Formats: sequence, structure tokens, C-alpha cells
Amino acid sequence: MSTQPRPPRPTPTEPTELPSPAEPQGPVDLMSPISPISPSDPAGSPDPTDLWATVDALWTWLDSRSAHRGREGLLLRVLKLSEEVGEVAQAVIGATGQNPRKGVSHTWEDVQAELCDVAITALVALRTLTPQAEAVFAEHLARVEERSVGRAVERSVERAGEDGAGVR
Repeated sequence: MSTQPRPPRPTPTEPTELPSPAEPQGPVDLMSPISPISPSDPAGSPDPTDLWATVDALWTWLDSRSAHRGREGLLLRVLKLSEEVGEVAQAVIGATGQNPRKGVSHTWEDVQAELCDVAITALVALRTLTPQAEAVFAEHLARVEERSVGRAVERSVERAGEDGAGVR
């Protein structure tokens, strides 16, 4: 056992507060069609703002370089998602300085990037599972919205009617 004093641990950059989410700029239609070809790229690469064209391009690129096909390839693509989620956890631990051996090793921007990697990996895995990934995702998102946001709006309207407020 060493008797030398340990060097002081750096304090986390944000010890008690998570970063504030960006303020919404109004409703965003994630399913709205955007031109898949970027005007600045006449070669025909997908415009990165066109989510599904980019997902499809990534899927095509990965599939053409995959050593595994069929069920094994699908399972490995889905397992990749767990790896990416682990990287989010690692970044959060690093951003908060929770590992005493490493201290503050990541930023909240690193966490954002890792969360983006999770989303991209999930969408590519969905595309691997079905060529109708966009429709499957849109239908699922609509169901999630209805059971959460949609119901919250319905309940607030019902409450306004129950107590007479807002009803004339």
C-alpha cells in the first residue's frame, strides 16, 4: 500500500446539472420528403439532411462490405447497437467524472455524438431488417406519439371541459 497522497481529482464540468435540451423551434416533420441529392454534390451522394436516403446509403455501404450475411449479419448489426449504447454510457461517465481513475474524460458534446451514433445504428439495423424501414418507423412513431403526446393533449382538453374553464 502506497503512503503517497493521491493527486486531487478534477471536478466534473457539470456536477449537478445535465445540459439543457435545445429549445424547440416549432413542429418538425421528420417524415417530410427532402430532395435526396444535395445541390452542392452533383455526384449524387445523399443529402445528409435526408434521413432515409442517408440511412439507405449507409446500409448499402455496410452491406457491400459485410463478411456476414443473412440471419448472422442481421444479428451482428443489431448487436452493434448495444456497443453504441455502451459508448453513450462511457461518455456520460466521462463527462461527469465518475471514474476516479480517469476523471473528466469526455464532454457533453461527446455524449451528443454518441447518442447520434445510437440513433444512426438503430435506423441502419431497422433498414437491415426491412426495406420498408421508413414506413415501419413512421407508423411506430405515430403510435408512440398517439399514446403519449396525443393523449396528453386529449386529457388537457377534457380537464378544461370538466371544470368549465375554456368552455363557453
